[in-house]
Amino acid sequence: MSELFPPAEPYEQGMLDVGDGNLVYWEVCGNPAGKPALVVHGGPGSGCVPGARRYFDPDRYRVVLFDQRGCGRSTPHASDPATDMRHNTTQHLIADMERLREHLGIARWLLYGGSWGSTLILAYAQTHTDRVSEIVIPAVTTTRRSEIDWLYRGAGRFFPEQWQRFLAGAPGTPRDGDIVAAYARLAADPDAAVRERATADWCAWEDAVLSGETKGASSPYGDRPPAAQLALVRICSHYFSHGAWLEEGALLRDAPRLSGIPGVLVHGRLDIAAPLDTAWELARAWPDAELIVVGDAGHLGGDTTQGHVLEALNRFARRG
Repeated sequence: MSELFPPAEPYEQGMLDVGDGNLVYWEVCGNPAGKPALVVHGGPGSGCVPGARRYFDPDRYRVVLFDQRGCGRSTPHASDPATDMRHNTTQHLIADMERLREHLGIARWLLYGGSWGSTLILAYAQTHTDRVSEIVIPAVTTTRRSEIDWLYRGAGRFFPEQWQRFLAGAPGTPRDGDIVAAYARLAADPDAAVRERATADWCAWEDAVLSGETKGASSPYGDRPPAAQLALVRICSHYFSHGAWLEEGALLRDAPRLSGIPGVLVHGRLDIAAPLDTAWELARAWPDAELIVVGDAGHLGGDTTQGHVLEALNRFARRG
């Protein structure tokens, strides 16, 4: 089966107090007695989307979605310059996921998500291995500094004109300087005009990297509402300028901790944003992971990627 399930609406939702003045939005759909699964969105800072619910058989799964700190319907929102980002780190998000699991009375859950979501999934699963039943990841990243440097500098060799404009958006930053940190400062500037220009420049670069996949039909970053764009850029640059508060290579080094947890990794060979080698390294280090390489797909996936993800989720649903 490669078609998505029909649209589903939540039967339960709420705002979870996770401390530090943060309230995290969550929702549950599907079968209240079904197999628990958590959708971990990307970005960081993208927020969960209704379409993610459609990957899960509503008769078999109890699907939980949530907006990570500072984005989506969670509060305070990172688009507000007054929002304190000190309490928005990978370790805080791991703790939020665990608090949500406890709040919903779930013993173990399947984790699903790609791109930044895969980094957070791996970090959570390596911290709480006994709470994870299976993992499904389309588009693998581990947010190593080397991966961040590739996305915001190395990929410029494919888009030199667009990368030059991205660099020019952070005046004073040398070509070999920390452009991500420069944008983090701009995204937090007291001047709204500075924040808005930095947001537009960041989104234009992200869309350029994906342009070979979208063919100009859409702008996955630039098409978002202004407040969502502001939050996304502020959170992304905040996380990436700190290497996601992860020791370089730690998620690959500690992948053997996932032994006993079945995983399916689906990755496009043409993914410029997150090249295939990271997924390959993870599959080699994680004993129970299956890597499926989609020859004609990039970071956004496509019909073939969707089919492999659905097959994995349907197969894992039968495991109970």
